[in-house]
Amino acid sequence: MGHTNPRARHTLQLMRSGSLSGYVELVESLGRDPHAFMKAVGLQAKFLEDPEMLISRGAVRELLEITARATRTEDLALRMAARRKLSALGPISLVLREAPTPRAALDTLCRYLRLVNAALTIRVEDAGNVVVIREDLLPTPGLAMRQSVELAVGTMFRILCELIGPHWQPQDVCFTHRSPRDASAHRAFFRRSVKFNQDFNGLVCLASDLSRPREPGDQVAADLARKYLEAALTDRGESAQETCRRIILALLPTGACSAPEVARFLHVDRRTLHRRLDAEGLSFSRLLDQVRADLAKHHLRESDLPLGEVAELLGFARPSSFSHWFHGLFGCSASQWSKRAASLALSVEEGGPGSPA
Repeated sequence: MGHTNPRARHTLQLMRSGSLSGYVELVESLGRDPHAFMKAVGLQAKFLEDPEMLISRGAVRELLEITARATRTEDLALRMAARRKLSALGPISLVLREAPTPRAALDTLCRYLRLVNAALTIRVEDAGNVVVIREDLLPTPGLAMRQSVELAVGTMFRILCELIGPHWQPQDVCFTHRSPRDASAHRAFFRRSVKFNQDFNGLVCLASDLSRPREPGDQVAADLARKYLEAALTDRGESAQETCRRIILALLPTGACSAPEVARFLHVDRRTLHRRLDAEGLSFSRLLDQVRADLAKHHLRESDLPLGEVAELLGFARPSSFSHWFHGLFGCSASQWSKRAASLALSVEEGGPGSPA
């Protein structure tokens, strides 16, 4: 049996420390010690000195959640995003600035995205006179993702403001999680009302805004950065299971997520797909169940979506199929699990034990 490149597998659990730019200053402005929070999740202050250093994505997610909870700052991620500039993306920013249109810059960002955060998938979809930018994060079992999702969408908003113009506004801003107690900070940040409990995370933009011509950047610097990024893509590598996870994540809401369809996206036949996953000790059905289980827990814990809509987002044709699958995997109904999760979340807020795994 073959083996995955361990370096590639390990790298996919990491993200640039630049993702936490502005965190220390923000938490200090709230009158708290950021290093105490970082120490609690196993991150050292020196990790943030080099924005290109790779750090644990799970630790980053946990850090944002415990900081938001401890400081009672529901819009923590948006406050971080407000401090972001395109340059925070590192070498990628040089290539984005050279793009002839914001849409071309988005396409470039999608190409190099896994060098920034391998757990984030961005899909840019044309829908008549608007463009839908969907941002999907692979769930981390047992960890909430609200702040990480809002940081991703908030950062995308800031990137587009820099590419299109500082006063640019999206047509819609959507999140799958439930609304905060007070959404005024979200309205102020995005300059419009925000929709919660939606079927995707991301932005809806006018196609004409994304097609605006841009002044070219530094072509020489962009060419050098592109060579560096291409070499980094080759060096970084990617395991079959992580590639499949990202494709499954994108295909599930379409109701057309199957081994043959994933194989088609990978430009291989089904047998080759199964052979590659088997070499990593996984079957496609087991991987599909893992992704569905993580997503199910995420939606049940963090959103108020009806179970029928959760079933659709997980690719089930009928709510009854979802119910049967969920009970077989978790030993209880989805509504029972949801009530238990809500009870434990309340316990955490009051200083009790943690949330369900």
